[in-house]
Amino acid sequence: MAYRQTTKLIHEGGYAAEVDVTLIVIEDEWSPYLSLKDAYKLDDVRQALRQGDLETATHLARVFKLTPVAA
Repeated sequence: MAYRQTTKLIHEGGYAAEVDVTLIVIEDEWSPYLSLKDAYKLDDVRQALRQGDLETATHLARVFKLTPVAA
């Protein structure tokens, strides 16, 4: 079993978030896996962005406000 650090991107409304997670790599066809803790972390960031709770989201991830370039 091996572990690999990666960043997952979440997009909700006018915000995007970069969430650092650890992938669990095993030699099978379903690999790689997220730990339950990291899966909940992704859900928590997504929920915080949906509710406009930027304080919680910024504690768990790097949050960016999206601005349209052209209409």
